[in-house]
Amino acid sequence: MTYESAYEAWCKDPRLCEEGKKELAAIAGDEKEKEYRFGGELEFGTAGMRGIIGYGMNMMNVYTVMRATQGLSEYIRSLPEGAKERGVVISYDTRRNSRLFAEAAAGVLAKNGIRAYLFDDVHPVPMLSYAVRYLKTVAGIMITASHNPKQYNGYKVYGEDGAQMSPEATAEVVKYISAITDYLSVSGDPGSKLILPVPKEVDDTYIEALSRLTLSKQAVEACGKDLKLVYTPVHGSGYVPVMRILKLLGIHVDVVEAQTKQDPEFSTVAVPNPEYKETLSMGIALANEIHADVVFGTDPDSDRLGVAVKDGKGEFVALSGNQVGILLLDYILTRLKEENALPKNAAVVKSFVSTGMAKAICDDFGVALFETPVGFKFIGEKIKEWEADGSHTFVFGFEESCGYLRGTHARDKDAVVASMLCAEMVCYYTYIGKTVYGRLQEIYQKYGYVLDRNESVQYSGLNAMKEMNAVVDALKTLPVKAFGDFAVEAVRDYSADVRRTADGRTQPLNIPKCNCVYYELAGGSFVCVRPSGTEPKLKLYYSVRAADEAAAEAALAELKAAAANLLAEAGR
Repeated sequence: MTYESAYEAWCKDPRLCEEGKKELAAIAGDEKEKEYRFGGELEFGTAGMRGIIGYGMNMMNVYTVMRATQGLSEYIRSLPEGAKERGVVISYDTRRNSRLFAEAAAGVLAKNGIRAYLFDDVHPVPMLSYAVRYLKTVAGIMITASHNPKQYNGYKVYGEDGAQMSPEATAEVVKYISAITDYLSVSGDPGSKLILPVPKEVDDTYIEALSRLTLSKQAVEACGKDLKLVYTPVHGSGYVPVMRILKLLGIHVDVVEAQTKQDPEFSTVAVPNPEYKETLSMGIALANEIHADVVFGTDPDSDRLGVAVKDGKGEFVALSGNQVGILLLDYILTRLKEENALPKNAAVVKSFVSTGMAKAICDDFGVALFETPVGFKFIGEKIKEWEADGSHTFVFGFEESCGYLRGTHARDKDAVVASMLCAEMVCYYTYIGKTVYGRLQEIYQKYGYVLDRNESVQYSGLNAMKEMNAVVDALKTLPVKAFGDFAVEAVRDYSADVRRTADGRTQPLNIPKCNCVYYELAGGSFVCVRPSGTEPKLKLYYSVRAADEAAAEAALAELKAAAANLLAEAGR
């Protein structure tokens, strides 16, 4: 079926809602828009699906949501007896149509005889992950597009372990989804008795679980009430749980009131991504006004935490996800060691694109470090593996994209527990006469300076994902001996599960496959290129080891120039 015929079929279908009819009629003369909406289908990958809100097969709307849920329902019905009774728990964030999509999913599950637990208000990703485990459901659904711009929404599926659904299970769900060719044929039963509210105890026990993970009770008791901390939920779902846990611990918080409103337009920021200093600008302004010490910000589904602290000159600087990661790693291992509570088989997990400094810290503490592909589900898989065989005890996991997890209450990144840990970390350093920024400089002095940066190349159009993957595939065929003055010591091709050294030796990576090329450079630096799995961006990661910040910045410019030339040769 051509995009033109698919468009016409939707427009003429009496089952299409009035809003859909009006929206599609409005683009009747826009061939490019029609092709985008109907020239392909919204892909359901290992992270679920994510797209621009609107009507069409390649968009996020009630019909694509219900089709995906019907596929999930048929997968659940194929499982052993009892799966339908265990049910699915559904959460959602503050994005446009999130509640509508959540209710639509619940109705489809119920019509298939599957129990559906639906939160009565917005709840973060980590609380959905926790609820799956607490209620022992067979799966979970989170309606969110995370940190994407306001035009987007998404649909993520979680397995019974609380981690995002495994690639194997996802492949089965996709088979059922793909068999549904009539998008408007799926219906639900929104009034079914199988749709139940999530018990209030889930919220309470989640907060209790987090409170047991505190590491510096004495410091918090001494400094928490006087701490000057500014927090913004950036119009998202983190407001209630973050404020609740910090209040429980006795930590004083000043909130950016204008950004506590559940605003699907995210009207006070350009994009609701706390990785960017601009997103924290209102928090920083308030912090300067009240002479605060630190600023926190969480994204719409509250799985990412952005942090800004005062530097040695008293100016606020936004820390990168890598910097917060190594600060938390150092803090957690330090406090566990000081309390003689560091397990002998302690292990840390990070994505392979995250800072190489983690290894130096872990080696210093005698803690094992494991690397995974990008995606917190892989960190969740490590936790599950170790709980089964007892070989290691998980103490911390992080990704450079501002995602952190301590504890096993959830199997996805958790900005609520990260907010708690960062707040008590500030208390701890205040208690011993230090600052967070000062401790970061001490870490650099001890382990050597590392500059970690990433940038994105934006793609657009119906074939954006194919084009990005084609560039990465082309890179694998190009011999690269150096990035400027940095010699390439080895190249990792994660799609082939192989590492090739400069002298021609090969070895398996023994890591889940993904389309990514990673260049190991002399001196411990690296450059990595991968297509984003959730948005049309080709992502480039740089990690530079150098004597100091100035030398690192100069080397980074050299790496970027060499990478730009390489991408041009690869077709971008």
